[in-house]
Amino acid sequence: MTEYDAVSGEPGESVEPGEATGPTPVLAVVGRPNVGKSTLVNRIIGRREAVVEDRPGVTRDRVSYDADWNGRVFTVVDTGGWDPDARGLAERIAGQAEVAVSLADAVLFVVDATVGITDADEAVVRILRKSGKPVVLAANKVDDQRTEAEAYGLWNLGLGEPFPVSALHGRGSGDMLDAILAALPETPEQSFEEVGGPRRIAIVGKPNVGKSSLLNMLAKEDRVVVDNAAGTTVDPVDEIIQLGDRTWRFIDTAGIRKRVNQASGHEYYASLRTSTAIDRAEVAVLVLDASESVSEQDMRIIQTIRDAGRAMVIAFNKWDLVDDERRHYLEREVERDLVQVRWAPRINFTARTGWHVDRLVPAIDKALEGWETRVGTGALNTFLGRLVAEHPHPVRSGKQPKILFGTQPSVAPPTFVLFTSGKLEASYERFIERRLREEFGFVGTPIVLQQKPREKRKR
Repeated sequence: MTEYDAVSGEPGESVEPGEATGPTPVLAVVGRPNVGKSTLVNRIIGRREAVVEDRPGVTRDRVSYDADWNGRVFTVVDTGGWDPDARGLAERIAGQAEVAVSLADAVLFVVDATVGITDADEAVVRILRKSGKPVVLAANKVDDQRTEAEAYGLWNLGLGEPFPVSALHGRGSGDMLDAILAALPETPEQSFEEVGGPRRIAIVGKPNVGKSSLLNMLAKEDRVVVDNAAGTTVDPVDEIIQLGDRTWRFIDTAGIRKRVNQASGHEYYASLRTSTAIDRAEVAVLVLDASESVSEQDMRIIQTIRDAGRAMVIAFNKWDLVDDERRHYLEREVERDLVQVRWAPRINFTARTGWHVDRLVPAIDKALEGWETRVGTGALNTFLGRLVAEHPHPVRSGKQPKILFGTQPSVAPPTFVLFTSGKLEASYERFIERRLREEFGFVGTPIVLQQKPREKRKR
């Protein structure tokens, strides 16, 4: 193996394993359609990212943005407006706003100052008051002194001082942002990184695959509403459950129905909260319906778990409905569709009867062990030296990049930094990952490989 010659200092000095800064506070931006929420979001984040168009209901896709003001970082969630002509208006407003508000640490309520208070605004205010969350009231479209006087009529909403702003021109946005920072906690109120606390398990999957039934079977009582209608669960439900001699924190989540940018109303927030639950968890148990084919939705959830760097267990429910023919096709589906997560432990069970539910905890333990596996620098570089000697990187355009040195700066998930003489191909990276798993295990966890190609010295 080529000796590492400290091109840019010692390896440890160059590695930045990612500082644990914790999750940022979340600000939900709510209001009726066409009051200028997306324009205001663009003003807050300082760049034009939220889709803006002069008609209601444009906000559909990417709605979560990073923002900072006066050195404080927070997340802004731009929400879709509520259609005043929709049937069951009050019910829809309540369903959407309650979940949006429960997700956030604070709420920015946007009202069109040129229109004044509407029935829809008052319906949202009732929910905001009930939530107890801090609310900043933005009176938007205040472009001149006359409209500013009209904006003060919004005191009647009972949410405190309205901040007159012009999302279009930036007028008054500084005062509003100061008020937002005052409303947001320095760090989110709920911190889920309890040291030494119960291990955190998110139960995820598309609707109606039996997630709540599994949780009830584990808890040995009906803790969660179970209904044959898809999507009964909207918010994550945390349950502290004693299994054997250990305590676990299980998070039952709403089913991910469709792409977030196609979902609307409470479905959108349910999807968002499911992603939040995965971020909060250490292990995600993906529940699949064994009697149905692996779907595109299932694949998207798998990708969400991998992107979050969480350990994973794949649990096939409703095994009592699987006959020999279905079993044959299921094995072929697994080989074809789940090839990228072959490392995830699999269990087959039936939540309704409790058959093989006891296999879940050993699978979770195995995944956690892989997620927290650390390889010593000496053992890693001995392994890499042997690997490079037996299977060197292919020569491309007369060049052959070499691995000079490797280190594992962090676990959960296992993250490796490879110092190289040039950029390694993606196929060779996948080969390294496969061999790392063969050598050291890493059951149930994604592996992160980062490259640090050596910079050419300037002559």
